[in-house]
Amino acid sequence: MTECVARLAQGVAELPRDEWDACAGDANPFMSWDFLTALERSGSVGGNSGWQPLPLVIDGPDGRIAGAAPLYGKTHSQGEYVFDHGWADAWERAGGQYYPKIQIAAPFSPVPGPRLLLRDEALAPALIAGIEAVVQQNELSSAHATFIAPEQVPLFEAAGWLIREDSQFHWTNRGYGDFGDFLADLSSAKRKNIRKERERAVEGLEIVHLTGAALTEAHWDIFWTFYQDTGARKWGRPYLTRAFFSMLGESMADRVLLVLALRHGQPIAGALNLIGADTLYGRYWGCTEDVPNLHFELCYYQAIDIAIARRLKRVEAGAQGGHKLARGYAPEPTFSAHFIPNASFRRAVADFLAAERQGVQRDRTWLTERTPFRKGEARPD
Repeated sequence: MTECVARLAQGVAELPRDEWDACAGDANPFMSWDFLTALERSGSVGGNSGWQPLPLVIDGPDGRIAGAAPLYGKTHSQGEYVFDHGWADAWERAGGQYYPKIQIAAPFSPVPGPRLLLRDEALAPALIAGIEAVVQQNELSSAHATFIAPEQVPLFEAAGWLIREDSQFHWTNRGYGDFGDFLADLSSAKRKNIRKERERAVEGLEIVHLTGAALTEAHWDIFWTFYQDTGARKWGRPYLTRAFFSMLGESMADRVLLVLALRHGQPIAGALNLIGADTLYGRYWGCTEDVPNLHFELCYYQAIDIAIARRLKRVEAGAQGGHKLARGYAPEPTFSAHFIPNASFRRAVADFLAAERQGVQRDRTWLTERTPFRKGEARPD
């Protein structure tokens, strides 16, 4: 094979859409050219955001992109959902400069997926070597590939990257025909609780699903209000700009599903989902009226309804949230990979990760034993 040369671009938007998507595939919308470009063109990344787009690509013999990675130069650790603030503090107390660092990710999206986008899978080692070269040539502290698809973890392990493990709560479709079939898999007490929760949440409300051409700028204005409210409470300021949602609607409307709760015809809450090849990804939610359990209804139960109707394999409802467990979402492992050139710092992080992994796995086992699914109880007729 001829020597592979990796090059940095100044954004995904400057790369050919068809070439990027040929590497990314169509299963995970967060790695698509449309999604990443909407982040750039809307000003959600770039500028003063602390996320500088620097996609790394390798061209194939035909002159088209054969491998790519969504790199970002980061000047902070916000919007990543894999927390390394303690590492940054330790490195800087020792006299080092942790930022800028390199992040390989879908910004603001704790969604597992490929981080090495490969038309030619043989290029994986060269792509990883290219990322390492960016770090070393620029004397940066580290590179971090977050929410890696499980099948790509061995590629980073083979290159000597440190692997970090965590958990998320995902719902799995076991071939259900409707929501009632799903409830039949739960213990009787949980079935009753969920039925009551759903009834109370939607009392006096209308729930509508919008996708494709049904999405309008008026809907994005409404959802922007919801998103700002949630963002202000969680992060202090929203990560995404208003323009991002319009661009998402323009380029990806068929992969967007917006769930709204209406009272007397007026939206009071909403949840935004993206549709993958076999997964529904719940991303953002917000409201202007506090209704008990409405968050659970729009974000978790409606997502299950949608996944069953569309015959999707699972629902991934974002990071954290132990409250998802009682609603049929079970803990699943997530992974990140970390390249740290400094040997002593690498050893310290490796020791931390080994201890952390044991705790994460113990917690996941404990949670798995407490899912609401029937244990020795007869399935209802």
